[in-house]
Amino acid sequence: MSPHRWVMTAAGEPMAQVPMDPVPGSGEVVVQVAGCGVCHTDLGYYYDGVRTNQPLPLALGHEISGRVTRTGAGAESWLGKAVVVPAVIPCGDCDLCRRGKGTICPNQKMPGNDIQGGFASHVVVPARGLCPVDEARLAAAGLELADVSVVADAVTTPYQAVLQAGVAPGQLAIVIGVGGVGTHCVQVAAAFGATVVALDVDQEKLDAVAGYGAARTLNVREFDPRALKKEIGAFAKSQGLGQREWVILECSGTGAGQTTAYNLLVHGATLCVVGFTMDKVEIRLSNLMAFHARALGNWGCPPELYPAALDLVLDGRIKLAPFIERHPLNDINHVFHEAHARRLKRRAILVPAA
Repeated sequence: MSPHRWVMTAAGEPMAQVPMDPVPGSGEVVVQVAGCGVCHTDLGYYYDGVRTNQPLPLALGHEISGRVTRTGAGAESWLGKAVVVPAVIPCGDCDLCRRGKGTICPNQKMPGNDIQGGFASHVVVPARGLCPVDEARLAAAGLELADVSVVADAVTTPYQAVLQAGVAPGQLAIVIGVGGVGTHCVQVAAAFGATVVALDVDQEKLDAVAGYGAARTLNVREFDPRALKKEIGAFAKSQGLGQREWVILECSGTGAGQTTAYNLLVHGATLCVVGFTMDKVEIRLSNLMAFHARALGNWGCPPELYPAALDLVLDGRIKLAPFIERHPLNDINHVFHEAHARRLKRRAILVPAA
């Protein structure tokens, strides 16, 4: 099939397939897309009026894996390689990047936001930051190249959150929302040695994550805020863990989830905001002062952290297969509708026709 992309022309309007001519510039590559994951952020652009930095029409999609088929000047060494494309690609040259702060680089490029995204047969992206995929290890792990597309966000975003929060053995980590990002956040936190409590309002999702790093699962619908905190405290005590310095990772991307996260603050807690929502919440900010707690934002993941996150997947410490499902790219409009209606129980990966 000729190179093409599926573009969004207006919020909520059916995406349309249009032809493309993928030509890389200097320092760029063309990646033939193996798979592109459907993220909550994509739904925000499509349904909720979240504005993209590049005007429409635009192909969404920032969880991309594939193979480099063409290269521009200076990127020749990538030709033929299997790669994961970072969801956020810093420029690497500005003062912030030189000081290790690439996540706030003013010149960063996010596929499906700043540049054309991965809901396409091919995508043109900067070569800088590409994460190579060892295909022998991939096969040994029982995975296909399309499967590791979700490493670009659903795995690496919580990976950075856990790393930034300083999660370590002997700590309690609470993950709120075990959807596409939260299921992997549970596994990452457990891989870092934490005892993990998973919270959600969907019992089916809680049951699914119970065997993958969650030491305890709690359905938030069954508790009022005070009782929920008390229940978690009792569990922590039963595990020989402290009542302070909890790490709270909000992955639901909902106002209710963010309120729940804030209500769980304890002395010395670290609150990590991982999920995105347009909802507004009302909180008493002074609780951060009173508990000497901290709140951390979490935008993407620096490309230099991708190889270590991918290693956790290829080593089998993070399982992808139970939490993903592949769909033909041509079904994009139906898949978006189903994802928005919360009828998909796994993270959808859109796969272009061969």
